[in-house]
Amino acid sequence: MADDAKAKGNAAFASKDYAAAIRHFSDAIALAPDNHVLYSNRSAAYASLKNYSDALIDAKKTVELKPDWSKGYSRLGAAHFGLSQYEDALSAYKKGLEFDPNNEPLRAGLADAQKALAEASRPRSSAANPFGDAFSGPEMWTRLTADPSTRAYLQQPDFVKMMQDIQRDPNKLNLHLNDKRVMQAIGVLLNVKIQTSPPADADIPDSPSASPSPSERKRAAEAEPAKQPEPEPEPEPMDLSDEDKSAKQRKAEALKEKEAGNAAYKKKDFDTAIQHYTNALELDDEDISYLTNRAAVYLEMGKYEDCIKDCDKAVERGRELRSDFKMIARALTRKGTALVKMAKCSKDYDPAIETFQKALTEHRNPDTLKKLNEAEKAKKDLEQLEYFDPKLADEEREKGNEFFKQQKYPEAVKHYSESIRRNPKDPRAYSNRAACYTKLAALPEGLKDAEKCIELDPTFVKGYTRKGAVQYFMKEYDKALETYREGLKYDANNQELLEGIRTCIQQINKASRGDLSPEELKERQAKAMQDPEIQIILQDPVMRQVFVDFQENPKAAQEHTKNPMVMNKIQKLVSAGIVQMR
Repeated sequence: MADDAKAKGNAAFASKDYAAAIRHFSDAIALAPDNHVLYSNRSAAYASLKNYSDALIDAKKTVELKPDWSKGYSRLGAAHFGLSQYEDALSAYKKGLEFDPNNEPLRAGLADAQKALAEASRPRSSAANPFGDAFSGPEMWTRLTADPSTRAYLQQPDFVKMMQDIQRDPNKLNLHLNDKRVMQAIGVLLNVKIQTSPPADADIPDSPSASPSPSERKRAAEAEPAKQPEPEPEPEPMDLSDEDKSAKQRKAEALKEKEAGNAAYKKKDFDTAIQHYTNALELDDEDISYLTNRAAVYLEMGKYEDCIKDCDKAVERGRELRSDFKMIARALTRKGTALVKMAKCSKDYDPAIETFQKALTEHRNPDTLKKLNEAEKAKKDLEQLEYFDPKLADEEREKGNEFFKQQKYPEAVKHYSESIRRNPKDPRAYSNRAACYTKLAALPEGLKDAEKCIELDPTFVKGYTRKGAVQYFMKEYDKALETYREGLKYDANNQELLEGIRTCIQQINKASRGDLSPEELKERQAKAMQDPEIQIILQDPVMRQVFVDFQENPKAAQEHTKNPMVMNKIQKLVSAGIVQMR
């Protein structure tokens, strides 16, 4: 509808987005081509962009549609004035005063037009300022707009003011020559290249015309007293209907109610806060922040269902109004928080998690992401708590043992996994599943389970035998040896651990003697080079010197053998097949 487009245009104009205002007013005109107010408003937007030609066209159309409306002549006069058509501006303002003799904008416009016309009619000596013609007429603005180097300056009010002063009286040019933007504009208007900032070491000769002497500057100051800068004119005001004025007043009152509600909320006077937010909603239903704020109060009061209802209304209304995504995300986050507060079992967290995820699709806010992670963790913890049953866990573990004896390892893994879900703190289930994974050659999974088993109970020796076995099959003999030795701290006579140590030493000695086949050596070296610990040893400058000494300096090499840290690193390299000791 035309009213909607007009309202958007008014809002854009109020935020000084004049280009958007023009688009919205144009849409409104397409729907209501006989509405004189729309042409008047678009004329004001054009004038605010210094596009006085189009402003004049719309002003003429306004007067044509509504000849007895004084505001139309104000627009007409402003457009003529912007184009330096002072006589036409004078006529327009006078015509408007015939319909509204007490209209202040028309009176002010008339005074400005009379003053400008008098200044334009005053004779000037061409010798006084050779640039006078360059600043005359609307062509000046056209050329400054067309040139990329000066186009941006037209968005700067102080530059526009200076150029208007110079256009009215070119003799004022000397007052602004120290401004680089003005010098750039002169270059564009005279079609010459002017260097506005010479190098610091440039030799600039004195020029009386460009740089007056101190005595001349003094005489000029005495001849023409300094003038206070004229205030920058405000953008053309919009024309509001009675309905628009009433709506604007209601919005202002609604904001006051919101502020009162915020103050009451901070004092924890929740009932008063709710009343103020409700009043704000009744005055203005186009701001969903009143709903989200009231929802926040309900959340604090523990009225979670009322909070959720307000949040749902805010999301629905926000989508109708195309509100900011952040506002909709805030409503969804608040709803998710209320759902979490209401959760009593793990399934109750599902709608909360879904709501937080929706909020993140609207706006990725760190606070919402944190709430989502917390909800997912709470759900998982509650699921484990609900599923926890040590008795059933033991039954599942026994079933897994039966399948393991039958060498049905996949089935055994299934039951051990169920046992872990029923009782995730029992190291036995992890140990048994690690054994299954080892049989299935799923060595990384077996290693992970064995380490979890040791983590749960560091004194559980079976965990060390599982871990050492996996490391042995991964041909990490030195690591397996360390694991077996660690297990002996808790059971010094454990035969599995002792046997593991024996087999690991065999493999390490085999590499030391050089008894590995070329294929075995190549495989072991390739695996070792992927080990970060081996890479660190090989890159250690101290160890590099040790290797050099072993080859070239036997005396120094003998000293190195007395260093346990050096020998430990050498042993790792020997086990990995990187070096051989003879």
